[in-house]
Amino acid sequence: MASNRRAFLTATAVGALAGAPTEAAASGTASVHTARSRPPFTAPDALAELLAGNRRYAAGRPRHPHEESARRHLLAAGQHPFAVVLGCIDSRVPPELVFDQGLGDLLCMRTAGPVLDEAVLGSVQYGVEELRIPLVLVLGHERCGTVAATLDHLRTGASVPGHLRLLVDEIAPAARRTRALPGDWLEHTVRAHAVWARDAIRADPAFGPVQVEAARFDLDTGLVTLLP
Repeated sequence: MASNRRAFLTATAVGALAGAPTEAAASGTASVHTARSRPPFTAPDALAELLAGNRRYAAGRPRHPHEESARRHLLAAGQHPFAVVLGCIDSRVPPELVFDQGLGDLLCMRTAGPVLDEAVLGSVQYGVEELRIPLVLVLGHERCGTVAATLDHLRTGASVPGHLRLLVDEIAPAARRTRALPGDWLEHTVRAHAVWARDAIRADPAFGPVQVEAARFDLDTGLVTLLP
């Protein structure tokens, strides 16, 4: 959360993205707001929409909204997603399917764990500052392989090869905090790590007043549950 990262983002990456208009915007024919098919979302509305979509998905009654060609053409002029979702790379947990959303609805970042790094934080900040997204959701999931591998490392002390060290280093603190708890250490760590990521984003002044939540996806039921 270093200050040089915030300075870099606001002075260069975010500024460049914001300052590079599309051809349609430059001609005055469109703006990001033309991509909306519904009124702007508040954070509670955005969260309710995510959870309602998840209930449809879990019940086997998804609507698969916003997949038609007309929606694609509309979004070519600009986008206005209503939520940022930071999820895991696990192939069983794609946010657009889990929340039954379509093109232009979600700004998704997926890392193993999921873990935070500078690229993820910069991407979240872009969504919050430039796209005015009101909600950020950190989504952990049942039986996360990356968390399980971290626990194996802590049990055995085996070396961690290459770039995998970053993942272990980010998840290990949550694992150590929960090691003495009764029950499933993996499950405790998944929850604790998602909550830590949520709280880290909440505490960072780079993200302003955006609402940040953490949740856990159940692979067996398909349901998402908010974490306290």
